Amino acid sequence: MSDLLKVHSQNPEPRVIKRAVDCLMEGGVIIYPTDSTYALGCHIGNKTALDRIRRIRQLDDRHNFTLICSDLSSLATYARVHNSAYRILKAYTPGPYTFILKATPEVPRRLMHPKRKTIGIRVPDNAIAQNLIASVGEPIMSTSLLLPGEVEQLTEPFEMHNKLGKLVDLIIDGGAAALKPTTMLDLVEGVPYVLREGKGDTKPFL
Repeated sequence: MSDLLKVHSQNPEPRVIKRAVDCLMEGGVIIYPTDSTYALGCHIGNKTALDRIRRIRQLDDRHNFTLICSDLSSLATYARVHNSAYRILKAYTPGPYTFILKATPEVPRRLMHPKRKTIGIRVPDNAIAQNLIASVGEPIMSTSLLLPGEVEQLTEPFEMHNKLGKLVDLIIDGGAAALKPTTMLDLVEGVPYVLREGKGDTKPFL
């Protein structure tokens, strides 16, 4: 069974963050909290860990994976951003939004949408996620924790441990999560198009 590690939501203990980072760097799969739902995460360069996440979620190759970034400067390394898109990113990050953008060559091809060559980009407003990114030193490959056949994400870490404890390596318990996932916006052409309504307000984009 995976480790279930309790952590303070606003001031995460460094020892817990280190355990999670060590797990990621060694090719592990973790579950961690964000400012919306919990997410499955792995190191950006580890194909085996990515394949494990695909199996857990039963995802096909058209799924939009997301890179969890620390800020806009790191985001620009992995995505091509129009000036109009940048203004939106600046206004709505950090926050519960995922932005679909054209990927740069820094993104492994296996993470891109196979036809559109896009990648999801996200800057969460969550202390635990931000500490993880800062300690890893690069974005974390992520996808929301929505199990096959389910319409709602798991919200309680103990339930995640019961259902997924044998499939992941570590679960960070940062308290109960929100039910709504991120709002997803396509910004490939610089003009926002709502792909999914979630926790982030969509009124400015409709």
